[in-house]
Amino acid sequence: MSDVPAVKAALKSQAVETPSWAYGNSGTRFKVFAQPGVPRSPQEKLDDAAQVHAATGVAPTVALHIPWDRVEDYGALAKYAQERGLKLGAINSNVFQDDDYKLGSVTHPDPAVRRKALGHLLECVDIMDATGSRDLKLWFSDGTNYPGQDDIAARQDRLAEALSAVYDRLGEDQRMLLEYKFFEPAFYTTDVPDWGTAYAHCLKLGPKAQVCVDTGHHAPGTNIEFIVALLLREKKLGAFDFNSRFYADDDLMVGAADPFQLFRIMYEVVRGGGLTSGVAFMLDQCHNIEPKIPAIIRSVMNVQEATAKALLVDRDALATAQREGDVLGANAVLMDAYNTDVRPLLAEVRGELGIAPDPMAAYRASGWAERIVAERVGGEQAGWGA
Repeated sequence: MSDVPAVKAALKSQAVETPSWAYGNSGTRFKVFAQPGVPRSPQEKLDDAAQVHAATGVAPTVALHIPWDRVEDYGALAKYAQERGLKLGAINSNVFQDDDYKLGSVTHPDPAVRRKALGHLLECVDIMDATGSRDLKLWFSDGTNYPGQDDIAARQDRLAEALSAVYDRLGEDQRMLLEYKFFEPAFYTTDVPDWGTAYAHCLKLGPKAQVCVDTGHHAPGTNIEFIVALLLREKKLGAFDFNSRFYADDDLMVGAADPFQLFRIMYEVVRGGGLTSGVAFMLDQCHNIEPKIPAIIRSVMNVQEATAKALLVDRDALATAQREGDVLGANAVLMDAYNTDVRPLLAEVRGELGIAPDPMAAYRASGWAERIVAERVGGEQAGWGA
């Protein structure tokens, strides 16, 4: 059986990074539904993130997205976060919302556009220096829509050149996280479509380059936990972007579509030492019809619950069943852990952290939702820039 004190200690040490953009208005390509009380500045996003951390106890960092979170003084923003019990986390670049990037950014056929995109990526490293952030997260919408539109191999050469320049700019304690997505907005070829492409580039770059697995960026039926296990084995899993999908890149709350998949992923993380190896557990979600802060709290709780179940797997019993070729027995060990109600355990963990046992109830009781609706009147609400 699992060592309950050790399980509790692991749960207390886990941290889930929340994304600044999830606190703003976001949604589908068809409509973004504005909500009252939505932040109007990066500072107000941090105010909301502090409420998530207060309710859950395990969300101490906030990822920024540039230019959505651009400010004059990033050191001052880092201090603002620190005063609220937070730190600034990954810096996310944006080379997909400028008209110049219609045919690509760092893989664009025009060298001038490529220089512009690279300049932005290097600017993001400057921001990391100012905020004390460890991670630079790179996602490229670059690709083509039609056969013959551009040279596939040449685009990989351009990508490698840009990544190398950014890698050389990183500080000793900084990392590059390369994200992948198999389609959209490009539909014929995507320049970083899968984990293998991301891994190949990261392997060539060196130890400061690692792969980011977005759980919504895979073709239907993809065994994500296999990818996680392999990248952990190769010491190339740097981060997750946690969300959930039914059909494509839905960016729903993590665990909403397939909580069993989230458990299977977290079991491979636990088994591969990912809880203690520096893997960043980040959320990347669009809350279009649900209230922002409660949705983020629920997402953090979903990650915690999946992690708790993964930690409760009787690994000795599982190893025995696997050695003996006991197919049903091995599967039963995993299912026993998955079917465990871990909510009482997590309530105990929260009590030991000095916070309320039910984060959702604690947030409702805080009055924050009513306060921000009353106070955040006027100005321009933050959004995802679409």
